[in-house]
Amino acid sequence: MDPIPPEALLADYPGPMREIAEWLRGVVGRAVPAATERVRAGWRIIGYDLSLGPRRSAYFAWIMVEGVHVHLGFPQGVLMAPNPLLDGEGITKRARWTTLTPNTLIAEAQLAALAREAVEVTSMTRAERFALAMAREEAADR
Repeated sequence: MDPIPPEALLADYPGPMREIAEWLRGVVGRAVPAATERVRAGWRIIGYDLSLGPRRSAYFAWIMVEGVHVHLGFPQGVLMAPNPLLDGEGITKRARWTTLTPNTLIAEAQLAALAREAVEVTSMTRAERFALAMAREEAADR
């Protein structure tokens, strides 16, 4: 099956949501230029991967468009530093996201920093992620 271009996925959404999604594609592309962008058709998202070697890659972010807003999400967001821009605590175990609407845009620098941090935590080994999670849990218990 041929890959679906992101533009084809976005064509089904209202203009303002499409514009936000296109802008976010640029934000992620500028923040992580080595990232590979591809549509994950079953989830109706644009996903971002980063090659970590010949047989390892990290899925670090996604863009999900809905009728009234657009999410920039991070599969390992729970391991990212606490940030008021990130939603998802109490909803999902690992994923975190930020939501943009035409009336609530966020500065590119803030979103780029989130994307780069997502690369950092997603690029960790399983042992490193576990140690980070334990350290965060211990700090939260204090």
